[in-house]
Amino acid sequence: MQHEHISKQFDTELETVRARVLQMGGLVEEQIVNAVEALINSRLELADEVISRDPEVNAMEVEIDEVCAHIIARRQPTAGDLRMVMTVIKTITDLERIGDEAEKIARMSKLIYQADRLSSPRFAEIKVMSGIVLDMLRKSLDAFARLDIATAVQVPRQDIEVDEAFRSCMRHLITFMMEDPRTISTSLEVLFAAKAVERIGDHAKNMSEYVVYMVKGKDVRHTTVEEIEREVE
Repeated sequence: MQHEHISKQFDTELETVRARVLQMGGLVEEQIVNAVEALINSRLELADEVISRDPEVNAMEVEIDEVCAHIIARRQPTAGDLRMVMTVIKTITDLERIGDEAEKIARMSKLIYQADRLSSPRFAEIKVMSGIVLDMLRKSLDAFARLDIATAVQVPRQDIEVDEAFRSCMRHLITFMMEDPRTISTSLEVLFAAKAVERIGDHAKNMSEYVVYMVKGKDVRHTTVEEIEREVE
C-alpha cells in the first residue's frame, strides 16, 4: 500500500478516504466522551448534543461508503489497495454503530436524571469501562492511520477487561435491585448504559482486527487473543 500508483489521482482518493475515516472517528470519540460525561455528571445539555449529532455520524458513513463504491468501480483496486478499501467500509460501519451506542448512553442519562429518583446511582464501573473503551478506540484509529499492527493487537486484550468490568457492574446492579425493588427502574437504565459502553469496546476490537487484515492480509476475526498477538511476532 506504500507504493505510488501510476495515477496520482488514485493515491489522492485513497488518502482522502482514509482522512475521512479518521475525521469520523474523531466525531464518534467526541460523542462517547460527551455521552459518558452526561451520564456521570448529570450534564443533560451534553446528552441533547449527542442525540442531535447522531445524524451527522450517519451521514458520514453514507458519504464514505459511496466514495469507496466509486473507487472500486472506477479503479478496480487489487491486493493491498483492495484490502484498504474493504477495511474502510467495515470500519465506518463499526464507527456508526459506536455512534448509536453513544446516543443510547445519552438517552439513558436523560431518563435517569429527568425522573424523580429516590437515590442517585453509582457509576464507578461505567467510568472505568468508558476509559478503557476510549483508549481502545483511539488505538484502533491510530493503528489504522499508521498501519501499525503492534498497536492494533493490544486492543483485543483490553476488550477482556471491559467484559470483566461489565460483569462486575451487572452484579452490583442486581444486588441493588434485590435489596430495594424501588431501585429497579434506575438500575435497569444504568445497566443499559453499561451495556452500550461494553458494545463500544466490541466495535473498537472489530476495528483493530480489520487493521491486522489490511496490513497482513489475514482475517483474525473469531480467533483467540493469543492468535491475534502472534501476528506481530
